[in-house]
Amino acid sequence: MLLEILKENGQREVFCGLTSIVWLHRRMPDAFFLVVGSRTCAHLVQSAAGVMIFAEPRFGTAILGERDLAGLADANEELDRVVGDLLARRPEIRTLFLVGSCPSEVIKLDLAKAAERLSTRLQGSVRVVNYSGSGIETTFTQGEDNALTALVPFLPRNDEAQLLLVGTLADGVEERFLTLFERLGITKVASLPPRRSTDLPSLGSGTKVLLAQPFLGATARALQARGAQLISSPYPLGVEGSSLWFEAAATAFGIDTAHTASVLNPLKERGRAAVAPHRLELEGKRLFLLPDSQMELALGRFLHRECGMELVEVGTPYLDRALQQPELDLLPANLNLSEGQHLEKQLDRVRAAKPDLVVCGMGLANPLEAEGIATKWSIELVFSPIHGCDQAGDLAELFARPLRRRAALAFN
Repeated sequence: MLLEILKENGQREVFCGLTSIVWLHRRMPDAFFLVVGSRTCAHLVQSAAGVMIFAEPRFGTAILGERDLAGLADANEELDRVVGDLLARRPEIRTLFLVGSCPSEVIKLDLAKAAERLSTRLQGSVRVVNYSGSGIETTFTQGEDNALTALVPFLPRNDEAQLLLVGTLADGVEERFLTLFERLGITKVASLPPRRSTDLPSLGSGTKVLLAQPFLGATARALQARGAQLISSPYPLGVEGSSLWFEAAATAFGIDTAHTASVLNPLKERGRAAVAPHRLELEGKRLFLLPDSQMELALGRFLHRECGMELVEVGTPYLDRALQQPELDLLPANLNLSEGQHLEKQLDRVRAAKPDLVVCGMGLANPLEAEGIATKWSIELVFSPIHGCDQAGDLAELFARPLRRRAALAFN
């Protein structure tokens, strides 16, 4: 289905890719993320990950001063010193990510060459890789995409048949998925990112890639360039998306459709039953999704088709048709779909439409709430375990909750 798309370009309101460190370092306990940038970037990471500050977080900042940014000092020497001190204090680190908070032209430091130099110096005891988390170049979920793309060259070669799950999932969700794949008959399953950064999955012509998240376009293309095959499917959000996701994997591995149905049907029934009470609160409500995470199409599909919400507009920062076409095919033909963002124009459309709920970034939520518009933080959807049929009820509740809260409030 070819939807008409409103393409916008202007002021954006999004978190930068540094935010992804918050869930990536929780996924890989033996990895450390060293953000190379200004003091502003240090404050951002500390604010975004503030809830984890007292849990000995595995990220830090190497702050560049005015002399560094002006190119008057040798930033490589300072970076080497910081890395040396870090590894002396934290010998358990096995993978060190150098995360650029600005393009190399701004920070006057080529982090790719720095990573190569440090890897050579450390002689394989610590893998050093780099990627950009720059807010100039990325939205917040693209930080994970860049991090995983940086790992792809290190994946060992293996042409045996296997399924590769790509995208960070909550541990409990991943464990349930692995159990389901085994019940379906797909026994060789690996994950990227792995739970230990040194346990990188193999990759080759027998690898079939199933994306758990819709914002991993660069990673998907890097895996395909090394011979892997991408399984096309909607994403595992809600009962419908999750069942189609598992069915696509089963078809790719030649699993009998009757056997697939026998495994998935009980899950689908439980998932629909869990969604039903929340549908009573959501049905008929008007929803506006602002562009932020690239999860907007999958969320809009779930909330429209399974929860009965009316889609006023679905915005996405970027529309990657190679990854999103299965979602587009399930959306209504008259959908108002926008790509990119011109913030003021989009807010004008929000105010004119007066939707019941707006999904947006944290920077817009409070101003819209002050105007009497209920909001849902899009970033919460990345942190929460929402994937799979078992989580469909929890996913629906995340959207019912702000409507319930607003209904309970009395305004003068």
